[in-house]
Amino acid sequence: MKKIYLIRHAKSSWKEEELDDFSRPLSRRGERDVIFMGKRLHVFDVKPDIIYASPAKRASKTAKELAKIVDCPKKEVHFVDDLYDSSYEKYLTLIHQIEDKYKSIFIIGHNPEITEVGEMLSGAILSNIPTCAIVCIEFDVKSFSEIGEDSGKVLFFDYPKKHTIK
Repeated sequence: MKKIYLIRHAKSSWKEEELDDFSRPLSRRGERDVIFMGKRLHVFDVKPDIIYASPAKRASKTAKELAKIVDCPKKEVHFVDDLYDSSYEKYLTLIHQIEDKYKSIFIIGHNPEITEVGEMLSGAILSNIPTCAIVCIEFDVKSFSEIGEDSGKVLFFDYPKKHTIK
């Protein structure tokens, strides 16, 4: 069994309008949401073997914060250029290259690709993965190279706005 946690980066800030898309940081709400979702993962003892994330500022910050909260070592956080301005095919290429010694991985990216990937891999209708949402998909395979269209099932789909955050 393999598990992939598809995670959309937390809410970004638009305060500095001169910044390009790649450089946008997290907003205050994004910072709050990533801590909240990280604590939810920690409570349920979810810990990835490895994390792959887009190198865009908002995604890399989301990855680093989640890694810290769920006790994933920094050396297991990898930034992958192909996760920014990506495609289903690029995600699948990454997934197929993951070493089979890993069982549980986080992939942190952007919409619309993260939603498309979740739908394609699971066959579920997710419509839109909101910011800082987590979709856990389980695959009954021995190798990540066996993962493909409709090969997984959604175990959970959680996001900050489902909860009252104070």
